[in-house]
Amino acid sequence: MLKSICVGFLGKWLLKFLYGTSTWNIEGKHRIKSLLAEGKSVIVATWHSHLLPTFMDLAGNHYYGLAGMHKDADLISKIGNRMGWKLLRGSSSDQGKEVYKEMVNILADNGNVVVLTPDGPKGPAKIPKPGIIRAAQKTNAVILPAMGQSKRRWGFTNWDTFYVGKPFSRIEFIYGEPLEFSESEDFDLCVKKLKKAIDDLEKKVEKRAL
Repeated sequence: MLKSICVGFLGKWLLKFLYGTSTWNIEGKHRIKSLLAEGKSVIVATWHSHLLPTFMDLAGNHYYGLAGMHKDADLISKIGNRMGWKLLRGSSSDQGKEVYKEMVNILADNGNVVVLTPDGPKGPAKIPKPGIIRAAQKTNAVILPAMGQSKRRWGFTNWDTFYVGKPFSRIEFIYGEPLEFSESEDFDLCVKKLKKAIDDLEKKVEKRAL
């Protein structure tokens, strides 16, 4: 118990140091409030490799996030709870049906925000899994692509390269155009649209962060 508290506390303040000492240039964040004002639920979607800028920018709002069941996700969950996130636990390979059902119920209750990495937690990198599209189609939730990158960062490579921003840097962040998918739309086309939207944002922030 004490170890868990220490991990969450230290992780929170380490991230606050890394990202709180940087200058943020944010575009399009108003779209979240606008969509919520329209009575929509919102799925904010970013690639797993670029999760931390989204995690930090939206911390403290009591939005929902999704964390897997593996050891690294335990760490994220502990830190997230201390930073004002409501974490759902599960992945496509573990507790998948249960967490999907929970997520759908949350999104069906208009006015909620869920942040997802469509390619997480184990890849393949930058290939959306079916769950995010199915959930949006089933609940009429809007998907809002998002992407952030720090000019100065570390990259840790596993199945993808996970970026961690260095302190006293500059972070470029864009919330893109909202995407809505009806149940009648071709599923493969929806996946292509989502992938292109996030990929395009990644190219923009990478260019701005040079």
